[in-house]
This record gives sequence, C-alpha cells and structure tokens, in this order.
Amino acid sequence: MNAMTKRSRTSDAATITERDPRWAAVLARDPAADGRFWYSVRTTGVYCRPSCASRRARPENVHFHDTPQDAERAGYRPCRRCRPDRDGVREQHAALVAAACRTIEAAEQAPDLATLAAQAGLSPFHFHRVFKAVTGVTPRAYAAAQRASRVRRELVRGDSVTAAVYDAGYNSSGRFYAQAGEMLGMRPRDYRDGGANTAIRFAVGECSLGAILVAASERGLCAILLDDDPDALVRELQDRFPKAELIGGDAGFERLVAQVVGFVEAPGIGLDLPLDVRGTAFQQRVWQALRAIPAGETASYAQIAERIGAPKATRAVAGACASNTLAVAIPCHRVVRSDGALSGYRWGVERKRALLEREARGS
Repeated sequence: MNAMTKRSRTSDAATITERDPRWAAVLARDPAADGRFWYSVRTTGVYCRPSCASRRARPENVHFHDTPQDAERAGYRPCRRCRPDRDGVREQHAALVAAACRTIEAAEQAPDLATLAAQAGLSPFHFHRVFKAVTGVTPRAYAAAQRASRVRRELVRGDSVTAAVYDAGYNSSGRFYAQAGEMLGMRPRDYRDGGANTAIRFAVGECSLGAILVAASERGLCAILLDDDPDALVRELQDRFPKAELIGGDAGFERLVAQVVGFVEAPGIGLDLPLDVRGTAFQQRVWQALRAIPAGETASYAQIAERIGAPKATRAVAGACASNTLAVAIPCHRVVRSDGALSGYRWGVERKRALLEREARGS
C-alpha cells in the first residue's frame, strides 16, 4: 500500500468516526453516555467509557462497541483508569437508590434520612444529593408521594377516610387534610366516592387536530384531551371521575372551549387560564419546566431533567410528559429527543409534528 492510499484510508476512517453522534459524547466526556456504548483505541489496545478522562484518541483510531464483551472479543483490554468492565458510579448509585425506594415503599412509617443513608453506606448529605440526582426528588418528597399514592388506594377501596389516612402512614389527620386539596384535587370523601359531589363542566369541540375535549373543575382546567373519536374522549373523562357530576358546557363554557381551540390553532396568542394540575411533586416540577418553553422552541428530555436539577432523571421526565392530561396548555409536545427527532406523544406523533410546525411558523 503506497503512502497516498494509506493517508486516504486514514482520512476516511476519521471522517466516519467524526460523523458518528457517539464521537461527540466521547469528545465531551459525557457521563450520561456511559452504559450506552464503549469505545476502543486501536493504537493503545484498550477500550473505555465515553466519560473516560484519559488522553483523547485520534478519530481514525477509534471504534465503537455496544458492550464491553464486544470490545474484548475484538481483542481490546479494559482501561485501568475508567474501569469500563465494572459497574460505574452511576450504576452503583442507581442500585443504592432503588434499594432505598423499596425500603420507603415497604415501610409503614417513612424512614428518616439517617436510616436510609446508613443502609446505602453513605453520609446523609451525600445520600440526599445522590437520591435527588437519580429520582429528581428528595427522599422526603418521594416518601410523601408514596404516602399519597397509598391513601388514594385506600380511599378507592372504600375504607373510611380516617382509616385510610392512618393506614397510609400519616401520624395525624390534620397533616393529611392540610395537603388533601393539592393531593387529590377535591375533598377526601369525594375522592373516595369516585369524584362524587364534584362538578366538572366539559364540552367536546373540533379543531384542526381532530376532536378536542375541554373540562374544568372549580379550580380550573383539569383536562384537555385530543382524539379522532369524540365519544372516546368522553369515556376517558368518565373513567377518571366515575361518580363526578359531569355537566355539559353552557354558552359561557363554550366560549372557554373556543379560547382553547383558538390557542391550538394559533399558539402565539397564549392561554392565560387557571389550571387544575394534579400530579406528584416530580411531575409538577416537570410540567412547570415545560410551560417555560416558549412557543416555537423545543427542549430535549435531558435538558428538562437538567433544568429541574435532576440530570439523571431523563426517563422519569419522559414518564411525566406521558402523564400530562392538559394537551397544549402544558406543552409536552415541545420536548424532543436529544438528536431532535420526535418521540412518543400521548395524542399521537403526527399531532405533535403538526403543533411544532405550526409554532415554528409563528401561527
């Protein structure tokens, strides 16, 4: 092989690597990419994690692998610096937090921070930071969410409110009632009865995205749903509140529906209406971050996780987006994958694409 041919092949190999999106993660030493792939360096004979702090390799000498085993079968040995053949710190932290979550979920009374930290073998301060980084919420908030979930289950079973409160781990009914409105969206007795004594006004209309249902409690908009089938939208609302008093919208409510439809068709006009937002502490933080994304712009799931102070909770952010029941008002359609591609959307990817295209045009 002459020198010119060798230089040409080297240049081609470098170009292929530089075009691979994984190369950008290697250049950035991105810890978020650890566990997704590994890379080897031909000249050193070792393979590394993307976050490895060792001297940066030349792109023409780099190859990517899906697993450490793939790299070793290709003849490479693990780097002594980043130890790519072992569980990384991220995986270790995830395992510790998962164990702590199971402890919280199984306990009748929420364990205190010192107990959870001792179980993980970390100081309380360090454990608190690790737990929040992995889950997006503090141990205390996670325990509160579990307790709220437990009281919902107990109420649905038909037990008395007092029994449900104490069975869920509340030390006093006073503390529970102080949080009940935000947690349940209605009085505990009404929640137990499937929304009984709760009036929800609603109406179904049409927009360019298909049928749209708008519903509101006395606290504000509680649902904006999209579908091709108007009857399916009403059934979904009935399933959420089987015993609530569902009231067809009057002329005044129809004007509110028209305002929501107008916002769907022209996002630039804004939607300044009160919302009845019900969710966990983490979901509410995500939804608040979504509402801060301007029309015409997008953010990745990873960026939202960063903005709420939980950089490792990308999957949980995606889950919170999927749980959103206020289409457009809480703009989960503005969240995309890191490469800019559209991912799943509760009301269909085509609707997501249409909304983003409309906002990009400024209409």
